[in-house]
Amino acid sequence: MSEEQAKITVHWLNGSRAQGILFLLEQLNVPYEIKVYHRDPNNKAPRELANVHPLGKSPVVTVTPPGGGENIVLAETPFIVQYINDHFSNAFSSLEPKRWKEGQEGKVGGETEEWLKYQYIMYYAEGSFMAQMVLYFLMDIIRGPKIPFFIRPMTRMVSNMVISAVPFPNLQKHFKMLEGYLEKNSYLCGDRLTNADIVMAFGMVSVKSVDMSQVGTWEKGSFAETYPNVWAYVGRIEQEPAWQKSVEKIKALEGDYEVLPK
Repeated sequence: MSEEQAKITVHWLNGSRAQGILFLLEQLNVPYEIKVYHRDPNNKAPRELANVHPLGKSPVVTVTPPGGGENIVLAETPFIVQYINDHFSNAFSSLEPKRWKEGQEGKVGGETEEWLKYQYIMYYAEGSFMAQMVLYFLMDIIRGPKIPFFIRPMTRMVSNMVISAVPFPNLQKHFKMLEGYLEKNSYLCGDRLTNADIVMAFGMVSVKSVDMSQVGTWEKGSFAETYPNVWAYVGRIEQEPAWQKSVEKIKALEGDYEVLPK
């Protein structure tokens, strides 16, 4: 492991993908500190996060180089994951699949199927999958108990229309694809955990934190029956020792851990 004396601080916001960064650091057995932030009653991130990164979002990680110096500020899950792997993993803790087929190094088409899928998921997680999940989460909020009861029937109607038109049909496509990935493999890119699973972890685990029957009518009745491989995969991620350690870290600080904000 390089950069052993660097100081890593995870700026953790409740109900955010920062939990996935803790998962990564626990998997790599890299020491880190946590600075906790809480959402306001409207589920917005506090203004203090904008002092760390201009967008005021989480996850954000600051890395103090060995010997001190100006902090390196990292934002966006895939970039954080890549940077941490570049500096803090080694041959024994690598979370990247093998890139080249034997004898095909550097050739077009010489990449392994696992590596190509891995690269795709590293972009797909934020660019496609989480965009639909977040849209659903937002629509679900505006039909929920935080909305004044006298206007809730109207917001519920609008929310249901948007969900049925956009996130639900898109999520059906996403989960069908992921179901296929997991048909013969325990993890998204093969039989071992990779960074692709890390960047997808928060979104996938959140499936068990919402009532998926409220998203729409699934083809085989329930979500679990329609996508049994996905459902089993979520359970495996929840049982990963590093995920459980990351949850215990938050429970020690907060008293409890909820994937999504209440």
